[in-house]
Amino acid sequence: MHAKRTFLKKRSVKAGLPPGSLVHIGDTPADEVAITLFSYSPTTFREEHYRQVDECLPHIAHEGITWVNVEGVHDVEVIRRLGECHKFHPLVLEDIVNTVQRPKIEDYGDYLFIVLRMLRPADNNGFASEQLSIILGADYLFTFQEGLKGDVFDTLRDRIRNAKGKIRGMGADYLAYALIDAVVDGYFSVLEELGERIVNVEEDLALTPDRATLQVINGMKKEIIFLRKAVWPLREAISFLERGDSALLSDATKLYFRDVYDHTVQVIDTVETYRDLLSGMLDLYLSSISNRTNEVMKFLTVIGTIFMPLTFLVGVYGMNFKHMPELEWPYGYYALWALMLAMSLAMVALFRRKRWL
Repeated sequence: MHAKRTFLKKRSVKAGLPPGSLVHIGDTPADEVAITLFSYSPTTFREEHYRQVDECLPHIAHEGITWVNVEGVHDVEVIRRLGECHKFHPLVLEDIVNTVQRPKIEDYGDYLFIVLRMLRPADNNGFASEQLSIILGADYLFTFQEGLKGDVFDTLRDRIRNAKGKIRGMGADYLAYALIDAVVDGYFSVLEELGERIVNVEEDLALTPDRATLQVINGMKKEIIFLRKAVWPLREAISFLERGDSALLSDATKLYFRDVYDHTVQVIDTVETYRDLLSGMLDLYLSSISNRTNEVMKFLTVIGTIFMPLTFLVGVYGMNFKHMPELEWPYGYYALWALMLAMSLAMVALFRRKRWL
């Protein structure tokens, strides 16, 4: 069983506030905000780590491509300071700290704002989920994570550090592609783990369907619903990146986004397949329980039917009338036992002939 996960988070704390109000909605991580800066070109590379936004801002220079990753959006002052320095729209900042956003993409002219869910397998047979916000400019890219431990970008960071592949020679739009591609690949890892759990539950369901199995099925159905809500809107956003007319996206990078779109469709197909499987498993569980109940009721009905005439005979000869014809029979007791036994055997034979037993 996986740990309990909160799929819905209250948004009532923002009731009545004007648009653009920065109120953090979501879980607050134990760690402080951490900022990582990658600045690179085909021939240069620089990596810096900061704990305060004021330390980071003087070093954000446009030398080639700049990638600023912010771990933790619970400190709204850090987000406000970054937004003011780079002239990000207040509604963008509001969506960054509100971590229950639907995956989407918005075009603000000078930059694109992208929101999606980043998933990865967890140690408790479930998956970790956090909102990833991306701001893509001409030669810079900002990413904002909720602050959960770890992400799916370690391989990408190694490619940048070691100048592997073509990423150091490409623009910020290619970096955005690489990030989104890593997120979508993380969905496959989550689905593979979920598929293994579905197979195991199917085996348990076939052998011993019980209440614990039902709880596991219901838990996985909730996960599938969460995955479905995360993936379906993402297809629309990636379709915009593939076919949109933004000047921030080159034609060469749009081809790569087409590949990500295909992967997203595969993820959606897998999610829908697992959804159907879990629905079928739930129906199978209910059918198994119903069949088991019917078998028990059939057995009890047979037992009750056999004992009904026996109870009648015992009741008759248990009456306290003084003058009963059979009371003086020397072998009446044994005859009654023989009659009851014969009736029982005859009824059992009849039930077996009717295939009720």
